[in-house]
Amino acid sequence: MNKQKKLMLLGGIRYLLPVIEAAHRHGYYVITVDYVPENIAHQYSDEFHNVSILDKDAVLQLAQELNINGILSFGVDPGVVTAAYVAEKMGLSFQCSYESACILQDKSRFRQFLKDNDFNVPSAKGYSSKEEALADTAYYNWPIIVKPVDSAGSKGVTRVDELGQLSSAIDYALSESHNGNFIIEDFLEKEGNSSDCDGFSIDGKLVFCSFDDQLFDAKALNPYTPAAYTWPSTIPQWAQEELMSELQRLMSLLNVKTGVYNIETRLCKNGKPYIMELAPRGGGNRLSEMMKYISGQDLIDNCVRAAVGDSIDEIHQPDYDGYWAEIILHSERDGVFQSIEIDKTVEERFLIEKDIWVKAGDKVQGFTGANTTIGTLVLRFNTNEEMKWCLAQQDNWLQLNVKE
Repeated sequence: MNKQKKLMLLGGIRYLLPVIEAAHRHGYYVITVDYVPENIAHQYSDEFHNVSILDKDAVLQLAQELNINGILSFGVDPGVVTAAYVAEKMGLSFQCSYESACILQDKSRFRQFLKDNDFNVPSAKGYSSKEEALADTAYYNWPIIVKPVDSAGSKGVTRVDELGQLSSAIDYALSESHNGNFIIEDFLEKEGNSSDCDGFSIDGKLVFCSFDDQLFDAKALNPYTPAAYTWPSTIPQWAQEELMSELQRLMSLLNVKTGVYNIETRLCKNGKPYIMELAPRGGGNRLSEMMKYISGQDLIDNCVRAAVGDSIDEIHQPDYDGYWAEIILHSERDGVFQSIEIDKTVEERFLIEKDIWVKAGDKVQGFTGANTTIGTLVLRFNTNEEMKWCLAQQDNWLQLNVKE
């Protein structure tokens, strides 16, 4: 009789629930690890351990004691480096090496790696000292973006248009950083919409990349946090092909293996496509879950199987069944959630799934990042025109009631 395989998941956020479900579907024993016992995923795992996922040696010791067969930090950015470290020390399958994970998870090192290997990259510089950055302002091309080197979900990100705004932007970036480092880079004016999507590599070959359009809420507390995604992407086909080629070149240089990746790209007004982020994990905002709806391919299921060394399905570039949108439900201010109202016509014609993460009376926060999301809507349309109309009219058919 085969011994039950053990999968360790770092973190405990809601995005891990479909990962746990997939693991259980295959009979794997799921162990969740982080320092917040109240996190929802721990209610669904088979075992929970209260250990900081930033402490890679403590997690390694636990993983060795439990004799795990695989480890993932799916949708959990702070745990990626630790997961890669544990996998490498224990000889387990993972998307990439520990060294590659360290490069990809540090925005300053990643920008330098791109520059050293002749990729399109914004002018950027990393800092560990606020004073050093304030003394270096002649280096920048304004406007600039200030952000932590080690955060995700648009936390700690600020566009700075003038010198007087820089000090507070650095303070905000540092408040969201785990290691006390931040990066300042040129603000790249995008052409059309940027893309934040999930891809999949098999033995180092990028076989799936679901370019999308990110849409933003200008009224949100953090206007750089995606408020909706749509598929297929409106990025021109030539730019998508160039990005696929450059992503493959990057993955080859980093010697990646098999698994899911979160990929951020954009086409800029200078006519150049840019790789902004490549993270060896599933993306937040249910991006991998959306792929099952849109393309019929289950990235999460395959990612879980790859993590424990089991065989996976044949995966190919997505063929889209219609036009799709995911709306990230959020409040524009702190308050108490009351209800959500959706126009019946929209609900009947287009709504595929409504997933609300709060109930009446719960406190909610203004939208500053993926961690302040209060739910999602999944919609399908027969035509692009239907989708564009529905999104443009969102304030008319969707009412989120939050009491101050």
